[in-house]
Amino acid sequence: MLRSLLVPLLAAALFVWGFLACHQNDVAATQTGSLQLRFDNVVGSNNLVLNANTYQNAAGESFNVSKFNYFVSNIRLRRADGTNFIVPQDKSYFLVEEERPASQTLTLTGIPVGTYTGIGFLIGVDSTRSLADISLRTGVLDPGTTDHDPMYWDWNTGYIFMKLEGTSAVAPAAQNHLFQYHIGGFGGGYDGKKTINNLRSVALPFGSDQLVIGSSLTPIIDFQTDALQVFNGPNKLSIAQNSSVMFAPLSGSIADNYANMFRYKSVTAGSK
Repeated sequence: MLRSLLVPLLAAALFVWGFLACHQNDVAATQTGSLQLRFDNVVGSNNLVLNANTYQNAAGESFNVSKFNYFVSNIRLRRADGTNFIVPQDKSYFLVEEERPASQTLTLTGIPVGTYTGIGFLIGVDSTRSLADISLRTGVLDPGTTDHDPMYWDWNTGYIFMKLEGTSAVAPAAQNHLFQYHIGGFGGGYDGKKTINNLRSVALPFGSDQLVIGSSLTPIIDFQTDALQVFNGPNKLSIAQNSSVMFAPLSGSIADNYANMFRYKSVTAGSK
C-alpha cells in the first residue's frame, strides 16, 4: 500500500521539479535589457553647428549647413558567436535630426542579455515598410506628421533617407546660393517597377570593446556621423557642379558616400 502511494507522489514531485526547472531556464533565456545609441554629428574634425560655422569640402568649396537629417533602421547587433540579434521592425525606425538634439539618442529595448561585438543598420527605410499600409507607418514614418522635418516625397511617394541643405557662394545666385541633397529610393515602387535603390547598409565592429547587455543597466554606444563624407566620400561631390540632387542617377553616388559617414567611438556601461 505504501509503495503504491509513493510512486505517484514521486512522479508528481518529478513533474513539478521539471516544470520549475524549465520555467527558470525560459526566464533566463528571455531576460532582456536596453541600450542607447548616441549620434554626434560632425563635419570632418569639427562639430556640426547649423547656420553658423563655415566648412570646406575636398573640392575647396566653402559652405555652411542649415539642415542634416537621416533615417537609421533595421538595427542588428552582432554576437560573439557570429549570430545576430535583429531588433524587431516595429521598434527599429529612427530619424536623426541635427536641429533636434533629443532625436540623436536612440533607445532600444527588449535586447537579449549577453555580449555583442558589433552593430549594423540601414540608412533609409526599406521596401517592406515603404510599401506597408499607412497604419503601420507611424511616428517618424508618418508622412503627414508635423513632429519633425518632412522626410517624404508626396510627388514621388517615398521617404527621403538623407537630407543635407545649406548655402555656398559657389551655388547658383538665382537659387540664393542654396544647395540641397535629398536622397531616397528603395529600389521599387507601387507599380512594381525597379527604380533607384539608395538604401545602404552600415556594419561597425567594436574592435577590442564589447557591449554587455544586462537586465539592470543601459549601456551606451557613441557614434560620430561625418556630414563631410557626403562630399568627400568615394565619389567627390562639387556644389558648383551639382547644387541640387534628388531622385537622379547621381543620388546613388551620394548614397555610397553617406554609407561611409558613420564611425564607432565607444561603448560605456551606462547606468540603472
